[in-house]
Amino acid sequence: MLRRHFLTLVGAGALTAACAKSQAETVAPLKLSDAEWKKRLPPAAYNVLRHEATERAGTSPLLNEHRKGTFACLGCDLPLFTSDTKYDSGTGWPSFFRAIPDHLQTKTDFALGYPRTEYHCARCGGHQGHLFDDGPRPTGKRYCNNGVALKFIPA
Repeated sequence: MLRRHFLTLVGAGALTAACAKSQAETVAPLKLSDAEWKKRLPPAAYNVLRHEATERAGTSPLLNEHRKGTFACLGCDLPLFTSDTKYDSGTGWPSFFRAIPDHLQTKTDFALGYPRTEYHCARCGGHQGHLFDDGPRPTGKRYCNNGVALKFIPA
């Protein structure tokens, strides 16, 4: 009986610690007015991040970024991807096979008349791109990102 009681207490402690860790890692939202976003962002980034536009394929300097580092949201600096998850998808947009956990949120987008998974920064809600199931191993995912929505931070 003592062993069962001990294991119950240990399990409860582990659950409490896991919940506390989960709450500590929650991304706090950043809320700004449209005028504040417009002042804060370059025009192309503003159109993508705040109005879900798409930059023209092949135009992002981040396509040729191969250094070690982190790709963060241009709107709020939240790290979204690490350089070891970037790959050349041949699409003309920076692509990644894995995002930093809990730093993106998704929704279904019907803008082209069929469902696509759109993803946004978990902190500021800025539109980043679309998620597809045609990426490389190990995830099979392709996070197809607008380069103007990101900034690169070298390691």
